[in-house]
Amino acid sequence: MSSPASGSNPPTGAQAVVANAVVSNDPARRPDVLFRVRREEGQQTSPWWMIGAFVGVSAIVLVLFSFVPGGA
Repeated sequence: MSSPASGSNPPTGAQAVVANAVVSNDPARRPDVLFRVRREEGQQTSPWWMIGAFVGVSAIVLVLFSFVPGGA
């Protein structure tokens, strides 16, 4: 699995992605990464949003389970 020695053919597929990642200094900006975004130091999402989302979804699931017949 060696690549051709001639430099006339541009890299394709995974080789092109690796070549683009090497050229770019920021790995979060690679074209194969769709949703990852590197933010500045003060711009990260607070972990409390994830905790609140978990509590909210859990509460909704418990409320919906109360409508299931046959419960205690």
